[in-house]
Amino acid sequence: MLAALLRSRPARYAAGTLAVAVACAVALVIGSRAGQGVSPPSASAAPVLAINGASTSNGPDALLARTLHEVSNKRLDAAVTEVDKIIGAYPNFRLAHLIKGDLLLARARPLTTVGNASGAARGDLDDLRQEARARLTRMQQPRPVDLVPAYMVQMQPEQRHALVVDTARSTLYVFENHGGEAKYVTDYYVSIGKNGTDKYRVGDNKTPLGVYHVTGLLTRQKLSAAYGKSAELYGAGALPISYPNEWDRRKGRNGYGIWLHGVPFDTYSRPPRASNGCVALTNEDFAALSRSVQIGVTPVIIADSVDWVTPGAVRSLRKELAQQVEDWRSDWESRDTDRYLAHYSKTFSTGKTGYKQWVQQKHKVNAGKTWIKVKLDRTSIFLYPGRDDLAVVSFDQDYSSSNLTNRMLKRQYWIKENGAWRILHEGAA
Repeated sequence: MLAALLRSRPARYAAGTLAVAVACAVALVIGSRAGQGVSPPSASAAPVLAINGASTSNGPDALLARTLHEVSNKRLDAAVTEVDKIIGAYPNFRLAHLIKGDLLLARARPLTTVGNASGAARGDLDDLRQEARARLTRMQQPRPVDLVPAYMVQMQPEQRHALVVDTARSTLYVFENHGGEAKYVTDYYVSIGKNGTDKYRVGDNKTPLGVYHVTGLLTRQKLSAAYGKSAELYGAGALPISYPNEWDRRKGRNGYGIWLHGVPFDTYSRPPRASNGCVALTNEDFAALSRSVQIGVTPVIIADSVDWVTPGAVRSLRKELAQQVEDWRSDWESRDTDRYLAHYSKTFSTGKTGYKQWVQQKHKVNAGKTWIKVKLDRTSIFLYPGRDDLAVVSFDQDYSSSNLTNRMLKRQYWIKENGAWRILHEGAA
């Protein structure tokens, strides 16, 4: 395992030092032989630890970075002072305790792996090693400041925030709505399913990938009333999301109970892969996140790895898709049914009605109308993670005709076929 971890580290962190050997509790960068001597780090090899926007000067990530800074400069006493600050502020942060133990041991002998103290359970140490690795990755590879997630094409006016989960980086990003465009606010370390991502069936312990929305808020009190002692697993509370969505059901995916939630109160955080499929945050971070969420409104996009693009690329796609939606609306109003139906894929389905039935139904319905008016409002557009040819479009639809009026929140899935965007799914949201 050690050799594999050494091979996986970024080249610029390759220099072996006592400091780095101690920092392996977070960096997993250590000497490859027990008792190996170490030399001072070169200036070029010293880690540059970029702290993500979620961190404050006294937050755990910032304190962890300062600890590593002292370690990289071979100031072990100062590093112990910094890690003591973490433990003082977050006494149940198990990783910080492990780092302190290794720092103290390093005064007496070289270290060969994370958690050199004897007697610790191997499974627990493996979990902490994985958390160390994930947290260091967050420090070393912060989000690209001039780019945005490709999925955030257009936020509707009432969506104050959007959440994007990068499962590969164990990170949840929070974005704020600025005139329909997403602006970065903060981010949090998170845990995901024990078996990774791409949930397919109930009980597979995987986290789903897709575009979802927060559907409720379960407080600690509500969880205790519903689950008794088992509610402790969810810590400060839970935010259920809309898995399975329409695309999941189309693909035959099932399951239920996918939440964003806290962690047990006897620990500060959990390993990167520890849940039954949910996304877990520290209780402190969950409390902060829940204040930004609007039930039924806030989107949650879960990706294997975030695709970062320029704001210009997002604006171009927004213009393209917005025009497609407007053409669909206008053609519906025209009562030219064939032109209207040309916007639909031959593989279209409402979940109950296929393309042929849809065509027959629309010809029959439109033949009985003398006029149609369709108004769309509060339109949001999100590109599906892992796909550049699938978009989720939601809007308020105000429909009126010579014999019917209704208003509904509608959701469409548009797919790009042979260079043209067409509707793959349509229904009430």
